[in-house]
Amino acid sequence: MSTNLVESNAHSVTTQADSAAIIQVIERAAMNPDVDIDKMERLLQMQERIMARNAETAFNAAMTDAQGDMRQVATDANNPQTRSKYATYSALDKALRPVYTRYGFSLSFDTGEGVIGEFVRVICHVSHRDGHSRTYHVDMPADGMGAKGGAVMTKTHAAGAAMSYGMRYLLKMIFNVAIGEDDTDGNMPVERITHGQVADLEALITEVGADEQAFCRFMMVKHLGEIPANQYKRAVAALEAKRKAAK
Repeated sequence: MSTNLVESNAHSVTTQADSAAIIQVIERAAMNPDVDIDKMERLLQMQERIMARNAETAFNAAMTDAQGDMRQVATDANNPQTRSKYATYSALDKALRPVYTRYGFSLSFDTGEGVIGEFVRVICHVSHRDGHSRTYHVDMPADGMGAKGGAVMTKTHAAGAAMSYGMRYLLKMIFNVAIGEDDTDGNMPVERITHGQVADLEALITEVGADEQAFCRFMMVKHLGEIPANQYKRAVAALEAKRKAAK
């Protein structure tokens, strides 16, 4: 058993002991007829806050320790369109699941609302045995377009691919996992939109009343200038969809 796992288990035991001690105090107070309801409510609220804080602390400690035991994952698949290698979800799961479950984590995936245009929001709920959970999400394009901008999938296939990609990307992001030398899933550095297109998007964002930072998060870039050239039409379409929705 690794040192990290021993320390993680010890922290969990300590957290449980602290919570048990608080519960005992509340039980004793409940048996005292002189304790009024308002005081009991404050004690219960204090218990909830302490338990939530302890659970979050245990979550963060276990995440640090789990990442300390994780290693780089080798690529196991090829992208024939761009002739490069990447790590499949299966390879990531095989390498990471034994580690994160050992530290008390469980993952569950779902899809959610809140995206515009032809995107799928993939959600991952990360739960820890001490009670704290955290939700992560990524918005994946599901328009059926290939790396060169041509239509290569049906809408059903595109949605399934978007969910599969989203699960894989989230798994890497959550545990900060390195993949081979460069896991770009076969996508070499891409051409970005021009300065003129950036200006056009800025004007359109203002015109439709969108939030630029939120739109950049939607496009999964830090700023408009990072948008790939082959995603420009999608960016415009998403903003035009917002204009229509506002009418």
